Amino acid sequence: MKKPRFDSVIFDMDGTLWDAVDTYRDIWNTAYQAMGVDARVTRRQLLECMGMTLDRIAAKLNPPDIDTRRFYNEIRKADDLLMPRQGGILYPGVKEMLPSLASQFRLFMVSNCGDKGLDYFLDFTGLRPYFTDLRSYGATLKLKDINIRDLCREYSLSSPIYVGDTDGDCRSAHAAGVPMIHVTYGFGRCNDAEFQASSFAEVVDSLYV
Repeated sequence: MKKPRFDSVIFDMDGTLWDAVDTYRDIWNTAYQAMGVDARVTRRQLLECMGMTLDRIAAKLNPPDIDTRRFYNEIRKADDLLMPRQGGILYPGVKEMLPSLASQFRLFMVSNCGDKGLDYFLDFTGLRPYFTDLRSYGATLKLKDINIRDLCREYSLSSPIYVGDTDGDCRSAHAAGVPMIHVTYGFGRCNDAEFQASSFAEVVDSLYV
């Protein structure tokens, strides 16, 4: 029988557990429409920004003369309206495998999303019972590596692993002293992760020796 090689698993959200990019696109375009701004974003544009914090995405995609404070306010309102209704699409195996995974590992989430993003995910998918705790940039205003390090310290994690889909995830995990599983089905590339998985089932397999 295989033995766990880690005591805990810290998951990224977007590109790792689900794909909600179409909803993010609708949120941005709803915000633009509410402001009367003649601009739109596409799924492809947002895919190129996955893993960034909102302020960095806005700096890259927004028209230069936009009212930034109002834009953030409209994004929040559109987020509150659309995310609970539309959510995202879980990757194959996530919903089926997380419950048994949670019986053997402590599960956490760390993401660069907004302050409500992880809660929207958990409520929409019904997966909240399986996670011990969450950290997001929007809630803590801390970079991902610091949020990972804080979780490890607070819960005395002795051998955690981070699961993510981008090179930024890998750099953050390593900066926190944590190895990473790179999910190649996600939104980004990564060359330095300790493990690679082309499906969520392979993620699970990587957790055992």
